[in-house]
Amino acid sequence: MGLKPRREGTRPLLPQHARHCPVLEAGSALGFMVYPALEPKESLYIEYEGDGRYKFVYYVQSEAGKPTPIFSVTISLSLGGVGMAKEEVTFVGVPMLSREAALAVARVFLVPEDMGTPPGGIALRGATNFQTPPGWDTVYTPIFNMIERPMAPMLVVRVETDWYAHETEFRYVLEPGEGMTVSHSVPIGQVCFVPREEITMRDCTSAELDTIARSREAFSRHKAEVTQTTSYGLTYSPYYMRQSRAQKPKRTDGAG
Repeated sequence: MGLKPRREGTRPLLPQHARHCPVLEAGSALGFMVYPALEPKESLYIEYEGDGRYKFVYYVQSEAGKPTPIFSVTISLSLGGVGMAKEEVTFVGVPMLSREAALAVARVFLVPEDMGTPPGGIALRGATNFQTPPGWDTVYTPIFNMIERPMAPMLVVRVETDWYAHETEFRYVLEPGEGMTVSHSVPIGQVCFVPREEITMRDCTSAELDTIARSREAFSRHKAEVTQTTSYGLTYSPYYMRQSRAQKPKRTDGAG
């Protein structure tokens, strides 16, 4: 279940002029968006109530197209977040499944063992897991360039997924009273793949600094030569985008 991971360079709530910024879109498209394991008619809500209490509500779309709550699970952690956790299941209307089945449904979307670290932390499970080739790691991040407020912070982790069968999860941290709505078509996080190798840094030589200066001057000159103005009066230059596309090798499968 759930949508397959995909690249996406646009963010619908960014200003319109951001569409003329190729480096911004390239940053947004880094890696892959990951979605929850939800069907189109399903959604959920997870809230941190404070004092180690979390509330999970599972919804199914009714025939009228309105999300209808089916059941909720209240998770109460032990003092200090260490020890047994209490799980209370409450059904809305006539129960459609057993208590054990409801808890199993909640575990499809949450990782209860990782809740509460740190206080307010929730662990959302992704629909897709990843295995990388030898020497490559997977980095789990929030959605890049999502600048809407308020936005819950997320813990970024890097896992050696070439040998460790890690299940995809994204750990957001909520304040008491804050909650998140999760739906089928909205990604819950982003993943990037990086090589696990040492990086050596050194100072540039005088010749290299001169080359960089000449390159900067040439770029500024070519950028100014192709500057354009949009219908809204915004000026921009497509030079970087054209050069970036020219650097990419042409495909040989006939797809362009």
